[in-house]
Amino acid sequence: QVQLVESGGGLVQAGGSLRLSCVASGRTFSSYVMRWYRQAPGKQRELVGTIGSTGVTYYVDSVKGRFTVSRDNAKNTVYLQMNSLKPEDTAVYYCNTVYGGALVWGQGTQVTVSS
Repeated sequence: QVQLVESGGGLVQAGGSLRLSCVASGRTFSSYVMRWYRQAPGKQRELVGTIGSTGVTYYVDSVKGRFTVSRDNAKNTVYLQMNSLKPEDTAVYYCNTVYGGALVWGQGTQVTVSS
């Protein structure tokens, strides 16, 4: 069983930065594809970015050039560095992976960007 725990959210002014962390349990973290999602109030959960086992990343257009996903396999941790934050980035951010054929989600961390 894999468990994911996010942290690092908070309140920040527009233009500011935050770094989210997601710590995973499990001995084979380095092989996991890790994803960051977000869900704003009244909206569907959306994919933000992913990082594969080889470090290859993918981002949705709305965050390209502002957000960076990275991983530290020695710490079983994936990060989401968020720069140039905008009010529309306000959401609960979740990390996610697939383990044993099942989706595994963390509890989420709130990010609020004030204008």
